[in-house]
Parts: sequence; C-alpha cells; structure tokens
Amino acid sequence: MGIVFKQSLSNTIVTYIGFVIGAINTLMFYTNFMQASNYGLVQVILSVSAVLMPILAFGVPNSIVKFYSNFNASKEREGFLTMMLLLPLFLILPIALFGYLANDVVGSLLSKKNPIVHDYVWHIFLTGMAMAYFEVFYAWARIQLKSVFGNFMKEIFCRVGQSILLLLFLFKYISIDVFINSLVGFYLVRTLIMKIYAYRLRKPDFTFQLPSNWQQIIKYSALIILGGSTAMVLMEVDKVMLNNYLPIEYVAYYGVAGFIAISIVVPSRAMHQITYPLTAELLNRRDLPALKALYQKSSLTLLIVSGILFLLIVLNLKDLYQMLPEGYNKGFLIVFWIGLAKVYDSILGNNNSILYNSDYYRSVLFFGVLLALLAIGFNLWLIPAYGINGAAIASFSAFFIYNTLKLYYVKSKFNIQPFTNETAKVMLLLLGIGAIFYFINFTFHPIVNIIFKSMLMCICYLVILYRFRISEDLHGLISKYLGK
Repeated sequence: MGIVFKQSLSNTIVTYIGFVIGAINTLMFYTNFMQASNYGLVQVILSVSAVLMPILAFGVPNSIVKFYSNFNASKEREGFLTMMLLLPLFLILPIALFGYLANDVVGSLLSKKNPIVHDYVWHIFLTGMAMAYFEVFYAWARIQLKSVFGNFMKEIFCRVGQSILLLLFLFKYISIDVFINSLVGFYLVRTLIMKIYAYRLRKPDFTFQLPSNWQQIIKYSALIILGGSTAMVLMEVDKVMLNNYLPIEYVAYYGVAGFIAISIVVPSRAMHQITYPLTAELLNRRDLPALKALYQKSSLTLLIVSGILFLLIVLNLKDLYQMLPEGYNKGFLIVFWIGLAKVYDSILGNNNSILYNSDYYRSVLFFGVLLALLAIGFNLWLIPAYGINGAAIASFSAFFIYNTLKLYYVKSKFNIQPFTNETAKVMLLLLGIGAIFYFINFTFHPIVNIIFKSMLMCICYLVILYRFRISEDLHGLISKYLGK
C-alpha cells in the first residue's frame, strides 16, 4: 500500500487544511457574521446543487475510473475520453432548457416554506453544473494517479473563497446577493482550473469515434446516476427537506451540527481518492487476494482514525457549543447520529469502489433507489415529529441500511469482508477510552478544555495501538517518526 499510503497521507493533510478553513467559516464566520436566515439560504443553494450534481455528471466520473484501464489501443482510448467529456451535456442542456421554461414552477417548489429561495434557481443550476464537470476533470486526473491537486481544489479552494467573501460581507463591502453570485463564481473558476490541470496531465485528442463497448459504458453511467450517487443525495437531502418543513434558520443550525459530524469522514474521503482507481485495476486483473488485502487494510485504517475522531467530537461537544451563538448550540443529537453513521461508512473501507467497478455494479441501482426512497420516507416521517433531530435520525437510519446491504452484498459475491481480529481490538479500545474520558472534564476555558482532553485521549490511544501493534501501517509510521 505504498502509493495508497503516500497519497492518502497527502490527501489527508490537504483535506484537513480544508476542514480547518471550513470549520473557521462554519463555526466562526457564518455564525457570527451572517444572519441565520442568510446562512440557511447559502446552505440550501449548496445542498440542492450537490443533489443535482450527480445527475448532471451523468455518472461520468465513475465511468472514467472504471473503464479507462480497459482500453489498450490509443485511438479507442481517445474516443472513450471524448465521449466522457461530452456525455454530461446530454442531461445538462435539456435540464437547462427546462429550468429556463419552468423557472417560476421550480422556484415555487423550492420555496414553499421559505420564499427567499425562489429567486436562486439558476444559482443552484450553475453551481450543480460546475460541481459536475469538476468531478469529471478530477476523475481525469485520478486515473493518472494524481489526486492531490484535485483534492486541494475540492477541499480548499472554494472554502478560501468563502472566507474572503465572508470578510467582505462583514465589513459591508458586498451584499448577500453579491456574496451568493460570487460564491457561484468560485465554483465555476474551480472547474476551469481543474480542467486546465487535467489537460496538462493528459491532453485530449478529440476523436469522435465511439469505443466498441459504448453501449455498456452508457448503461453503466445511467445506472450510476440512479444508484452510485445515493451517498451524496443522502448527505444533502435532509437539509433540502428541512427547507420545506421548518424556517430556513433551522437549515443553518442543522448545517453547523452536520459539518461537525462530517469531519469524521475526512480521512475516508482522502484515502478513497487513490484506492478507487487501484480497486478498479485489481478488479480488471481479477486479483482477489490483493483486493481482499486492500479491503481489510483500508477498513482497519479508517476505523482507527474515524473512531477516535468520533470520540473527540462527542466528548468535547459541550465545550465546543459554549463558544457558538444561541440557536446553534442545540445539536448534540444531530452530531451523535450523523457521526455514528459516518463511522460506519468509514469502516467499510473501499467497499464502494468494489461495487462501482465490478460486474455487479447494477446492484448499486437497486440499493440507490431503495435507499433514496427510505431516506425521503424517514425524513417525511421524522422531521414533522422530531424537527431537526428527526432529520439526523433519518440520515442515520438510511445510511445504516444502505451500508449493511453493501457489506452483505460484497461478502456474498466476492467472499471477502473488511473485518479482522484487529477490528474487534480497535472497537474495544475505543469503547474503553470513551468510557474513561466521559467522566473526565476540565473547568478552564472551553478551548483549553478541548485541547487538554483531546491530547490525553490521543496519547493514550496511540500508545496502546503502538504497544500492541494492532495496525502494521500505523506502527510503521509511528516507528519512522520516533526514529527521526
């Protein structure tokens, strides 16, 4: 796992820098510089755009990774890449025309509870389109095993842009309308920069000749639209539906709590940038032993990291919420349920990559449609009953069912599963540390309390992991730095 570990580490560093910037934006700038209603509007625009993005992308990012390594002939490979660049337009153009003709109807559907959303339909479309083509060019770079720059653009670029815009907004240099227009502009510029970088890695030679398996590629892409984008939809649909049931301020409150919990999957997102193309290559070579090893190592590594992050967040949440304005500090259950779902998501390792790149990718359609329906159903039931906490429980329930189905399916088709004896050891260790530090609290300033408790927890955790050599990768990394 040399290349996996190296690029995963680089991606993790980049992703955490992005997370820190996002944390500053979310927990300090947005909550203090902007009214909750305006922040809720920004959340709705970005969430609906994220839900729209997989549709506009036409499954192309997944298709590039899955099929690229299958082509040996240069001309056929160029025809495949040309097809991948043009395919999203077959949905983008009709949806743009529909949006133009039915702008008021779409705006009314999005603004039943909050009329403020009505005038931002085109902002949502343009942002979704920019997100879609960014993922296309990012996949273009990833098949060259170059994921770090794309990860930088994905995790840092637009967050820095938001920081700049929030400071301008604070000092009244720009209005909320200019803020939102400029934010859309950052997403468009990000896509343009990613395109230039991807073309520098591999300049396209536009060949308008369809590859021999073009029907299979289109079929796969269409299935991915419905099934493979489920995780993205499940991450954002709760905020979209909250917009239709509760005042828009609650979308802002939920967004802050959700951001805190989603930090758990940062290492997972970083690792997947490189394990995804490697998984596709192993499946194309039918190297099942290597696939099993990658599955189990990625699962164990992500459990070690996501598990301690979950404990650090939950056990420090009381101190963290003391530093937030009134209204934002009532999301303990949201953080708990979404965080728990993200831990489960992380410990599946490269399970998604196995499904998307195998001959059983059609199963993703079934899982995706089923879980989309369940997520919508849970939200329709639980939001009216329990408010924003109901949305969190709905998300956890949907992800739990979705991940359990994927875990079972990979086991039944490949006879591999991600868990080992080390998995049980790490879980017992996490339970022990959680039980001990639940009763340890400090009485200093909240920031000092968080730092002290986090340092103690991490030291205990790493010492035990290193002493009992639970993870060879982690043991080797710690030994390397101890040697230095």
